[in-house]
Amino acid sequence: MIQFILGGARSGKSAYAESLAVASELQGREIFYIATAKVMMPSLEMNKGIDITETVDTEMIHRIQRHQADRPSHWTTIESPVQLATCLQELDHEDHCLLIDCLTLWTLNLLEFECLEREKKALLSLLPTLKSEVILVSNEVGLGVVPLGKLTRCFVDELGWLHQSVAQCADEVIFVTAGLPMKLK
Repeated sequence: MIQFILGGARSGKSAYAESLAVASELQGREIFYIATAKVMMPSLEMNKGIDITETVDTEMIHRIQRHQADRPSHWTTIESPVQLATCLQELDHEDHCLLIDCLTLWTLNLLEFECLEREKKALLSLLPTLKSEVILVSNEVGLGVVPLGKLTRCFVDELGWLHQSVAQCADEVIFVTAGLPMKLK
């Protein structure tokens, strides 16, 4: 089962995704929370050969801490800001639920490290083969005007194309706004 959760900033999408993971846990699955944000501290991520260490601003650190406080402490957290497919493949098991939060930051990381096509292809090839329950979270950023800057336009376009491809792989697609989930697929 692949569930794809979309929504804007502070829409309630992560909370909704976490509620799905809690339900999966009640069915006996072990929860792995795969975080895609880059942080300065040494990580448990599986991105061998790619230096992802950088200073993160204070506001982003607070966002990360808020997410950490909101989810159960007994869930296993894995940081995977670049090689997401490799991470999911290594964690794949029928008794696992893999919650990925979020594809938005992951896409930004891939653009920064100039490996978008390779990593996107790896993820999209892997998703249909996974035995785990998979919950993917992402920000819908393409609902506004076309951005003025070239880099921002590229990011919005690439994220939109990724969303379309993930939605095709997903069994369910949910859009969350104002804390309310709306089933799209």
